Amino acid sequence: MVDHPRARKVADRIQQVVAQMLDTRIKDPRLGFVTVTDVRVTGDLQHASVFYTVFGDDEAREGTAAALRSATGMIRSEVGKQLGVRLTPTLEFVLDAVPETAAHLDAALLEAARRDREVSELASAAQYAGDADPYKKPADDEDDADGTADDDR
Repeated sequence: MVDHPRARKVADRIQQVVAQMLDTRIKDPRLGFVTVTDVRVTGDLQHASVFYTVFGDDEAREGTAAALRSATGMIRSEVGKQLGVRLTPTLEFVLDAVPETAAHLDAALLEAARRDREVSELASAAQYAGDADPYKKPADDEDDADGTADDDR
């Protein structure tokens, strides 16, 4: 999918038209609470991928996908009328995986925070196995015969 300025304008307009159609004209009972998240149009304006999310469970997603498949022709017709381009792009509806990915990342971050707390609790009660400072220190040089230390030279 190429991102030309004209293709971006067409994609934005398609997103508006599809969202309006889903909100007002499509009366399929299988259609769940749908949000059109993005539209990507090919550089030749022949194909548009409409990304959407559905609020609900897997059953709501499947029902919405079936409703969108059955309404694709009517939506494409309205897109063609409102775009005013010579050839109306074909529409493909794609379930957007962003919410599931975000939920997975949130769960991973919560697990990491929980493990960090465990490690810090263990570290706060930890004791050294040997001396607190196991490294040998050089012996202090004693003053030279003239009364000055070595590092003053």
